[in-house]
Amino acid sequence: MSKLKLEHGVSRIRRAKLQSSIDQTIAEDIELLAQWSNNETQYVVNELLRFALTQEEDFQKYKASSAVKATQSVGDTKTASAPTKRVSDAAPKSEPSSTSSTAHA
Repeated sequence: MSKLKLEHGVSRIRRAKLQSSIDQTIAEDIELLAQWSNNETQYVVNELLRFALTQEEDFQKYKASSAVKATQSVGDTKTASAPTKRVSDAAPKSEPSSTSSTAHA
């Protein structure tokens, strides 16, 4: 089993608001862990959640498959629109040269 590792004094990160109620005993332990590690409570909660998520194998498989599906969707959209852009980009390039030929003739 892997271990949770908290870095001392590292707690400045970008955050999103998530409200949740937790058991009082867990809240007390988290506060004690925050004091011990010299970090903010929010940092400790983030690290505990991150650790728990990485330990859940089924969730990690689901997360990986979701990322693959999202990448495929973006790839399909780009592939479908790319030829259209190339054709439209090619048209203006050929027009000026035919206009130049007409102007010289």
